[in-house]
Amino acid sequence: MKKILIIDDEKNIRNTLSKTLTSEDYEVETAINGEEGISKVKETDYDLILLDFKLPGISGMEVLEKIKDYGAAVIMITGYGSVDTAVEAMKLGAIDYLQKPFSPSEIRELVAEVLERKQLQIHESTGEEIPRETCIKFAKKMINERNFSEARKYLEKAVATDPNDPEVFNLLGVIYEFEDDENKAMKNYRTAVSLDPTYKPAQDNLNRISEFSHSRKGINLGKPAEDTESLTTEEGH
Repeated sequence: MKKILIIDDEKNIRNTLSKTLTSEDYEVETAINGEEGISKVKETDYDLILLDFKLPGISGMEVLEKIKDYGAAVIMITGYGSVDTAVEAMKLGAIDYLQKPFSPSEIRELVAEVLERKQLQIHESTGEEIPRETCIKFAKKMINERNFSEARKYLEKAVATDPNDPEVFNLLGVIYEFEDDENKAMKNYRTAVSLDPTYKPAQDNLNRISEFSHSRKGINLGKPAEDTESLTTEEGH
């Protein structure tokens, strides 16, 4: 069960965040100001801290400075138009920020992603094997963000776990196609199909790219991860 601490002086924000996140997966505690938050961080090992930038007395940035070495991931809560402040906080060690106003779905998605990111960092720092499903999820996210070098890194880890997984080779094909290397793209799509002739995403991509005049619109990444969308583009050949 992941432990989360909310440090915010606004009661309605504390209640909203606590109600949204309290579940069988998260144990949530709250603090009404920076002093109380620092005290709790010193006494308890938290996985994640949601820290309001604007606090009475000691500021959120000062709190961040004092708790950054305790191992918890920190998400800063900022007001509208405070992106510059959030960027400064991330330079000091915050892993992400949440801007007011926010919805419950935004909170849940960001918290889940940040905790997964932290787990990835732990795996990488200790040399532990990252679960294949996690590698695939982050590879899809990186592909959607056009960060192909990071996507390839996660796919290499996934293929090391299971070299006979058609999904990995289909995603590698997608990367090569967007890098304008159609020969390698087709090679990876064919590999995916040879591993599993029933794997439709690779078959769809192979059929599409084999057409004399084809478009990248409708590239099939397979079943989307929870926080990603299917990759589509109007680019064509």
